[in-house]
Amino acid sequence: MLRVLLLIPVLGAVLIALLPGNSPRLIRFVALLVAGSALGLAWSLTGQFDPAVSGIQLYETHVWNPRLGSTFSLGVDGISFPMVLLATLLSLIAVLASGSITKQIRAYYLLLLLLESAILGVFMARDWSLFYVFWELTLLPLFFLIDRWGSANRHRAALNFVLYTMGGSVFMLVALLLLYDANPGHSFGMASIAQGASGLSKEAQIMIFLGLLIGFGVKMPIFPLHGWLPLAHVEAPSPVSILLSGILLKMGAYGLIRAVEMLPLAAHAMQSSLAALAMISMIYGGVLAWRERDMKRMVAYSSLSHMGVVLLGIATLNVAGMTGAVMQMVAHGLVAGSLFLLIGLLYERTHTRDINDYSSLVQVMPRFAFFTVLAMVAAVGFPGTAGFVAEIHVLVGGFANWSGWMLTLSISVLISAAYAFRTIARLFTGPVREDMRHIPDLTRTEFAAVSVLGGGILLLGIFPAPLLGMMSSTVKNLVKTFS
Repeated sequence: MLRVLLLIPVLGAVLIALLPGNSPRLIRFVALLVAGSALGLAWSLTGQFDPAVSGIQLYETHVWNPRLGSTFSLGVDGISFPMVLLATLLSLIAVLASGSITKQIRAYYLLLLLLESAILGVFMARDWSLFYVFWELTLLPLFFLIDRWGSANRHRAALNFVLYTMGGSVFMLVALLLLYDANPGHSFGMASIAQGASGLSKEAQIMIFLGLLIGFGVKMPIFPLHGWLPLAHVEAPSPVSILLSGILLKMGAYGLIRAVEMLPLAAHAMQSSLAALAMISMIYGGVLAWRERDMKRMVAYSSLSHMGVVLLGIATLNVAGMTGAVMQMVAHGLVAGSLFLLIGLLYERTHTRDINDYSSLVQVMPRFAFFTVLAMVAAVGFPGTAGFVAEIHVLVGGFANWSGWMLTLSISVLISAAYAFRTIARLFTGPVREDMRHIPDLTRTEFAAVSVLGGGILLLGIFPAPLLGMMSSTVKNLVKTFS
């Protein structure tokens, strides 16, 4: 079934390529149908997924290149399956939010579906060579989506993104080849590679781990590998920003979790360094977001801060912290997706992203105001939202290791609250500006899209047990590796 899920967006892209280019409504309908089908199939698999099993489920494998020891292996566990569900959800939201795209529509939706397939491949791959292929395949659609449909500086943003990511991928590839060479079975299978890596010395594990950290750290991103982030987010079309921040960043975090699982000696040795990088990212990203007036750049820098929380959770190497890291990946996907969706819709109506250009939109756009406030307070980690559940787990897990240093997380939350409530005040208080009196509120389609994300934020904040249960066995089994 995972192979079918992987092929649905690809077949949809082929079908769109065969449609006439002068039928935008038909192309959009097919894209919605394909993205919806992928979402339906992914969520139907929850009935076959057993949360009590800590290992790989829905596994299938086919020999790819026997001489190299590479296989086409797919499978999911309690960490990757939530990412698959999130990817299919945000892909459908991105298609729904693409109504403003009016040029080269066929190519746009084709690339969007190919991007979805590559993302799903990253989370479902159980072979490192297959993982790397899908990892690199995400670059091509993203490059063209930013370069062709982005804003004024789109060419620079697209080139920056590709160069940063490919630069990190070189380090990752070298690290994977070293692991392959150290594996007596000479196989790229994740289980086989992990078994071979267990025989490496601590120094060798640290060297390989550093290569993987650079490769995955660029994508997360973590300080100081974040240079591509604000420019790519600002210049990319809003639907692409939803995928970029909502799920592409999680690929880096997911890869880092697999690296930590594979190289436990290196993870122990670099635990404090990872925590220090996480704390710097949280504070640095929060301060830069607080200084921004451009709302897209503000959310981009806030993503750096929130992914710092994920890195801190991974660095704890305990059950509470790891659970918080995975939970934060899901929560941030929903929150960042909501914010980029709402900011994009507002920009389409007003052609400005400067918070100083707005006031008292609550009187003009009450539905927009409600969901924006919800997303902003969720970004802070307000109780009753998914972010709160994630951050409290990371706080508990981090306190067990570093006690007083966890004040850094509290300071990061305070900085997030400062720019979130400042933005709310600028957007929704004061007199109504004359040029803003007739801005239309959310349409039915827009309302439906943002309601799904807002509902997910609240549902996971109030009833987190299903998601926590889904990942519990896998996280506990992962943490045993470090004992």
